[in-house]
Amino acid sequence: MTLPRASFGSIAILPGGSSYPDPPPNAIRRDNTDLLCYQNVEYKQSWRDEYLKWVCGFANANGGVLEIGKDDRGTLVGLRDAPRLLEELPNKVLSGLGIMVDVDLVAGGEPSFIRITVEPYPYPVSYRGAYYFRSGSTNQQLTGAALDQFILRKQGRHWDDVPQPGLSVDACDPAAFRAFSERATASGRVHAEGHADDAARILDGLRLREADRLKRAAALLFHPDPERYVPGAFVKIGRFVTNDDLRYHDEVHGHLFRQIEQTVDLLSTKYLTAAVSYDGLHRVERFPLPLEALREALLNAIVHKDYAAGAPVQISVYDDQVILWNPGRLPDDWNVDRLLSRHPSHPANPLLADTFFRAGYIEAWGRGIEKMLRACREYGVSEPHLQADASGVQVTFPTGTRLALSRHQVVVLRKALNESKLVDLMTALARSDRTKFRNQILDPLLEEGLIEMTRPDKPRSSRQTYRTTPLGKTTLARLERGAP
Repeated sequence: MTLPRASFGSIAILPGGSSYPDPPPNAIRRDNTDLLCYQNVEYKQSWRDEYLKWVCGFANANGGVLEIGKDDRGTLVGLRDAPRLLEELPNKVLSGLGIMVDVDLVAGGEPSFIRITVEPYPYPVSYRGAYYFRSGSTNQQLTGAALDQFILRKQGRHWDDVPQPGLSVDACDPAAFRAFSERATASGRVHAEGHADDAARILDGLRLREADRLKRAAALLFHPDPERYVPGAFVKIGRFVTNDDLRYHDEVHGHLFRQIEQTVDLLSTKYLTAAVSYDGLHRVERFPLPLEALREALLNAIVHKDYAAGAPVQISVYDDQVILWNPGRLPDDWNVDRLLSRHPSHPANPLLADTFFRAGYIEAWGRGIEKMLRACREYGVSEPHLQADASGVQVTFPTGTRLALSRHQVVVLRKALNESKLVDLMTALARSDRTKFRNQILDPLLEEGLIEMTRPDKPRSSRQTYRTTPLGKTTLARLERGAP
């Protein structure tokens, strides 16, 4: 690979004595013509050698631009010692970081400024023994697990791709291989060499061995006690009334296939209460959220978790919500909006993701979030709320209303089980003032999603009727059986 060139003292004179326009977000201009996409641009009014940390951060991320002689908003303030810096900065960068950058004096009138253009480097770059990484608008020093993952990525590897000392095929659980083989055969996504009676061939087919050494992913997928090698590799479930009132909890251990199945089983049999109704003689149970969506969220948490963090996947069940949290992080430059839109598959642990794909648990096209959202829409409940920060990724499923329902609102919910007009709902409560009825009774139910209009595009239609939503039915059933 050709390394970026060094520009020792080039001067860019612009036509008409004007300066370069400020580059658009996430882009820089090089050689006056080429537009290259980078992560960001940083402005400094004057040079300090500590700004080599920013150059280091750009080199370790997606590249970027450091402009000296501008204030925080990008307004030119000029440089007194620009010619000297033009000569010194390339050597400072080379000696301090071991890399080469483009250093240009942007002139053509007063004031002038210096632009340092940093290309992304294929190997880790350090400054005085520390590694920095540009993320968003911040420059972060990498330490601990974050540094380990960064170095692995620069080597073209991921955490789950590293060989695990002391792990052998004989130590793995035969039941885990059988579980994988059965599901993979049913999914039609397994290679011909994957057979339940030949663990070594399954491991080789999944690329989980390297020179007769099993990788970390194999410990999670097939060892009966993966926590022996990976601390925190389990799922914790808790039933809460309030944040500081834990009523009971469980932990699910074992290989990841077992964790998935046992966690969903525990949630459906112990932690979530289904509303019971009857369709003729048939008993119908309806959970407060679709188990398909919950399972998808759990799979995402287990596949994309940062296993180097040493913390378990945690599920907190409340009366009105279920929260799944895992110590993972989104890919660089991603945010929740990108996650919620159409996006490519970008697994944090590719070997885990590939194994779960071949076993038929997940899709390989980044569709997990959309499947989860669609399942909630089709079930008639609110979509989950996603949050992501430096501590991890959290998915919150609303499972009920936070509205303290009045006796009259409960009557309306029951009446609207059969589509009803506004006047019929008011008659059931002997109410005559439409404005007060809407403000006090109807609008709060609509806002909470407990009832809905049958003609939402014509809210004032004379033919408008109202009906109780699936969430409203679940809430009504819970209230009628005396649950909180």
